[in-house]
Amino acid sequence: MENSAEGSLKARSLDISPCVTSDVRLFIEENHYSKSINGVKITQCFKIEHLGELVGAVLFGQLSTTAWKKFGTTEAEVLELRRLVLLDKCGKNSESRAIGYCLRWLRTNLPHVKKIVSYADPMYGHDGTIYRAANFTMVGVTPDDKGFYDPETGKTYHSRAMRTKYKGDYKPFVKRLRAKLEAGLLVEKVLKGKFCYVYGLTLTKCRKRRKDV
Repeated sequence: MENSAEGSLKARSLDISPCVTSDVRLFIEENHYSKSINGVKITQCFKIEHLGELVGAVLFGQLSTTAWKKFGTTEAEVLELRRLVLLDKCGKNSESRAIGYCLRWLRTNLPHVKKIVSYADPMYGHDGTIYRAANFTMVGVTPDDKGFYDPETGKTYHSRAMRTKYKGDYKPFVKRLRAKLEAGLLVEKVLKGKFCYVYGLTLTKCRKRRKDV
C-alpha cells in the first residue's frame, strides 16, 4: 500500500464506507502497486474519502486457492484483505482507522466470516507493520513462487493469474496473458514468499480494539 506516514490529512477526518467495485476500481489500478484487480474474487469493498474526494480503498475477497482450509472449516468463513491503498497525503494511523472500520463492518454485516487473512509482500518493501498495528497475528511466510513480468504493461502476474477461470473458461485477460506467454513475450521471475497475517473476527477482540481505531 502507499506510504502515508508524512501525510497532511488527519486519520479522524477520513470517511470510510462500503461501496461497489466500480467506485474504486480505477483508483486502485492507478494507485496500488499491483495496478490491477483482475482475478480478485471480490466479496466486499470500501471507499475512503476526504471531503468527497476519494483518497483510499480496501477490498476483501475469497482466497485465490484452497489455502482457506488452513484458517477455517468452510471457505465462506475466511476472507482475504486483497487490496489496501491510501494516498500519501493521508496521515499517520489512517491505515489502522480504515482496517478497524472494515473489520467492525464485516463482523456486523457478514457474521459467517470468522477469519481475515492478509499477506505482506517483501518484494515491495512490506513487512506487515500496519497489520501488526491492527492486532493481526503473523502466522508464517509463504513459499517462493513463480510470476510473469509483462514488459508492455510493466505489471507482474502471479502464476495463479494464468489459471483464473470463470464458469469453466479462462477470463479474457487470462487468455491474453497466456497468448503472450506462448509467444515468449512474458519474463518469468521468482516471487519471494509473503508474510501471512490473520485476524479473528470475534466479538471480544473487536470490543477490545475499539479504543485503538
